Amino acid sequence: MSADSLLIYPDPRLRRVAEPVTRFDATLSEAVGELEAVMQAASALGLTLPHIGWPLRVVLLRMEPGEPTTTYVNPEIVWASLERGPQSEGSVSMPGIMDVVERAVRVRVRFQDLAGAEREEEADGFRAACLQHEIDQLDGIFWIDRLSRLRRERAVKRFAQLRRAAL
Repeated sequence: MSADSLLIYPDPRLRRVAEPVTRFDATLSEAVGELEAVMQAASALGLTLPHIGWPLRVVLLRMEPGEPTTTYVNPEIVWASLERGPQSEGSVSMPGIMDVVERAVRVRVRFQDLAGAEREEEADGFRAACLQHEIDQLDGIFWIDRLSRLRRERAVKRFAQLRRAAL
């Protein structure tokens, strides 16, 4: 698969709440393999199956090129620090647009691996922000929803201008 497989904002499927994974089988492994190929082609740090049209609760993260990819199946934030901090965010589904989002600086995430085994991970800083961003996507919350109305409207307008200029 290529980066052309990515859904682009404002595709309504990006707002759909993803379904929990209940079958840990070859179909899931195939979907994750496709997602990883798209992630590499798009040079993304994180990506969800909904980004490529599969409405299942799967997140992939790779914070640095060459680093192994971590797969989070059915991830949920079970704890978040009260301390919040700014992170610059964007999305491969809205290329060329970035803005600052306030998020918890530390989180604990419960998830399953590809075999269905339960796991927990604590993350802080940028990794914590990435996990929150991608889990939001699974919940049908696009990253610009975390911006003020004015900043969200500006981001949408800038993206529309970029898309028109690319045509």
